[in-house]
Amino acid sequence: MTPVLSIACISLCLTLPALAQDQQPRKPESTDEKAPPKTAAKPESEPQKLDRVNVSGNANDDDARRASTAAKIVIGREELLRYGDSSVSELMKRLPGVTTGGVAGRGGDIRMRGMAGGYTQILVNGERMPPGMSLDRLPPEQVERIEVMRAPTAEYGAQAIAGTINVVLRQAPPRLVNELRLGVSTENGNLRPTLNWSRNDKLDDRGIKTYNLTVNAQQSDFSNENHGRSDVHDLRNGQDSVIETQGRNENHSRGLNVSGRLQWKPSNRELLAISPFLNAGDGKGAGEYLRTQTPTPLPGDPLSRFDRYRNTFKNNFSGAGLGGQWHTGIGSDGKLESSATLGHFGSTLTNDTSEFKGATLVTARQDRSQSNNGNWSLRSKFSQPLMEDHSFVAGIETEGRSMKQDRRCTENGLSCDYLLDFGDQLDAGSRRLAVYAQDDWNVGKQWSFYAGIRWEAINTESTAKNYDVSNTSRVFTPLFHALYKFSDDPKKGRDQIRLSLTRSYRAPELNDMIARPTVNSLYPCPSGGRCQTSNEFIYADFAGNPLLKPELATGIDVAYEQYLSKGGLLSANIFLRQISNLVRRMTELENGVAWSDAPRWVSRPRNISSAVTAGLELEAKFRLDQFIADALPVNVRSNLSLYKSSVDGIPGPHNRLAQQPRFVANLGGDYRLKGLPLSLGASLNYTPLTTLQQTQQVASRNSKKQVLDGYASWSFDTNTVLRLSAANLAPLDYQNDSFTTTPDKIVNGRSWGRTYTIWTLRLEMKL
Repeated sequence: MTPVLSIACISLCLTLPALAQDQQPRKPESTDEKAPPKTAAKPESEPQKLDRVNVSGNANDDDARRASTAAKIVIGREELLRYGDSSVSELMKRLPGVTTGGVAGRGGDIRMRGMAGGYTQILVNGERMPPGMSLDRLPPEQVERIEVMRAPTAEYGAQAIAGTINVVLRQAPPRLVNELRLGVSTENGNLRPTLNWSRNDKLDDRGIKTYNLTVNAQQSDFSNENHGRSDVHDLRNGQDSVIETQGRNENHSRGLNVSGRLQWKPSNRELLAISPFLNAGDGKGAGEYLRTQTPTPLPGDPLSRFDRYRNTFKNNFSGAGLGGQWHTGIGSDGKLESSATLGHFGSTLTNDTSEFKGATLVTARQDRSQSNNGNWSLRSKFSQPLMEDHSFVAGIETEGRSMKQDRRCTENGLSCDYLLDFGDQLDAGSRRLAVYAQDDWNVGKQWSFYAGIRWEAINTESTAKNYDVSNTSRVFTPLFHALYKFSDDPKKGRDQIRLSLTRSYRAPELNDMIARPTVNSLYPCPSGGRCQTSNEFIYADFAGNPLLKPELATGIDVAYEQYLSKGGLLSANIFLRQISNLVRRMTELENGVAWSDAPRWVSRPRNISSAVTAGLELEAKFRLDQFIADALPVNVRSNLSLYKSSVDGIPGPHNRLAQQPRFVANLGGDYRLKGLPLSLGASLNYTPLTTLQQTQQVASRNSKKQVLDGYASWSFDTNTVLRLSAANLAPLDYQNDSFTTTPDKIVNGRSWGRTYTIWTLRLEMKL
C-alpha cells in the first residue's frame, strides 16, 4: 500500500471512534440548557466547549445533504474559495469521487467515479452549459455552491451514468455585498494576473428588487517542454528504429467573463429574474519541435519528409447569452417555474505549420476555421404538494443547439481541400425534448421515497456538401431512491442509509457523430483529389460515426451516512453500473471511404460491447480534537474511492473503462491559529499509475498524479484578507506510455514533461 493511501486510510479510521461514541449512552443535550444561569458567566478562558462544531464551512451544506432523498453532496461558497483556485475545474479534484484530467495544477476535464468526461453530466443552474462556457474559464467567485449527485433524478436528467455536477451561480441577495479580489500567480517564471469584482445590492427599500454583477478578467502565460520517444519494430523485415521528438511551446491568453442577475421578487411565491452573461478572449502560441530517427529513414518513408516543424496559432472567441426565470404560485400550494435561455458563441482559429528538412522549407500549411455555435432552451416545471406527505413535480424541457463551421486550408500557396465530397462548410445541430414526473414521499420522520420517470428524444443532423447525416435516439428512464433514518430524533441518532435503483444513459457527442474526416498528414491525399494510396494503422485517419447509439446503464447505489453530533460526517457508498452499447474509438481498415479510392485505416467511435463498473466511496469530515485528546482543532476532510471495471470483448487484465484509475484519495486539513487572524490549510490528492487496454491492439499507461496544495490567509479585519496559495507544491514529472501491436509493426511510445508549482497571492476586500 502506498504511503498516501495509508495516510488516507488512517484518516478515515480515526473517525471510527465516533461510531462507538454515538452508540454509547449520552447525557441529554438538554442538560446544558437546564444548567444554572451562572454557566453563562464563566471566565473567558473557558468558552471553548461548544455543543456543536461545524467543519463543513456552512451548516446548511450538510443539512441539505442529509434531508435530500436522492444522494446529494453540497459544497458551499466558503469551502469553494478556501484554496484560492483560479478556476472551478481546479477545485473539483478535492471533491469526493471527482477526478480531473490534465497535468497537475492545471485542472482539466471533470470526471466522476474515474469515468471519462462524457459519463458525467455538468450543469450550470440546473441546465447544460451553453456554447462557449467552460469550467476551465469559470472563476469560483461566480459560484454560490456546487451540488454533486451520485445518482440521476428525473428533474436534472438521466444523462449521468457516473453522476451529475450542478454548479449554482451567485444570485442577488437582498443586502449589499461589494467584493474585490486582486491576484497574481506565477508558474515557471510566467505571471498570471486576475481581477474579480462582485456586487450584490437591492434597488428598493424592501429588497423586492435586487441585482448581482460579477466581472472577472485574467491573463495567462505558460510554457512547456515536451519530449517523446517511439520504439518501432517492423515485423515485415525485422528492423528496429527509434524516433525521438523534443519541443517547447509557449502560450498566451486573455479572458473576460461578465455575468449578472436582475431579480424581482414581490412575494415568496413570485419571482422574475433576468440573467445575462458575456465572455470574450484571445490567445496565441508557438512551438518548435525537432525530430530524429535512428537509423535514418529511407527515401519514400513518410517520416523522411521532414525532421523539424514549427507551429503557431492565433484564436479569438466571444460569447453572449441571456437567461430568464419566472416563478408563480398556482392555487394554494402549487408552483409553476419556467425558464428560457438563448446563447451564441463564435470563434476563429488560425493554425500555421511549417515543415523543414534541415534548413529547407518543405511544406507551409495554413488551416483557418471559423465556428459559430448557438443554443436555446425552454423549461417549465410544475410542483404541487399532495396530501401531507407527497411532493409531486412534473416538467417539460426542449432545447436546440447548432454549429456552423467554415474551414479554409492552403498548402504551399495552393488549396489543400482534397475532401471534394464534403466541401468547406459544415452545418450541424441537435434538438432535444424531454418530459418527466417525480414524487417525493415522506413516510413519517424516518422513511423517504422518491420515484421518477423521464422520457427523452434527441435528434442530431449534420450537412456538408453532398453528404447529409441524421440520427434520432429515444430513451426511457425509470428512477427510484429511498432514505431511512435510524431515529426520528436527531438527539438520539443521526445515522441513515440510502438506496438508489436507476437507469441512465450517455448520448453521443455531436463531434463524435459528424462524419467529416481528418486525413493523417503523413499519408495525405493529393490537393484537389481523392486519396490513391493506403495509410498505416498507427497513422490512421479520423472520422465521426453518424450511426452511434446511446450507451445505456442500469445502476444500484447503497450508502450509509452518519452525521456526527458535534459536526462532520462519515459515509460509505457502494455503486454498480451495467453499461450496454459502450462507445470506444476503434481503428479499422475501411474500403470505399468517401475521400479515398484505396482502403484506409480509419479511427471512429463505435458501439463495441457492454461493460460493468463498481466501486466503494468513503468520506470522513470531522474536527480532530473531537476524537484525540489535546489535539489541535484541525478540520479534517478525507475521502477514498476504489474503482473496478471490465469491458467485454477486450482482453484483460486491464480492460477497464477509459481513464478510470484503480483508486483516488484525498486528505486535507484546515486550522485557524489561536490569538492570530491566520488560517492555514493543505490538501493532498493522489491518483495511482493506471494501465488501460483500450482495444485489442492498443494499450496505454499514465503515470501517477500527486498534487499537494496549500494556503495561508491573514485577516486584517472582517473586510480584508490576504491569501497565499500554492498548487502542486511537490511537482512530479508526468509520463504517458502507449503500446500498439499491428500485423506489421510493434510500436512502444512514450511522452513526458515537467510540472511546476503555481504560487498565487490574492488580496480580498469587501468594500
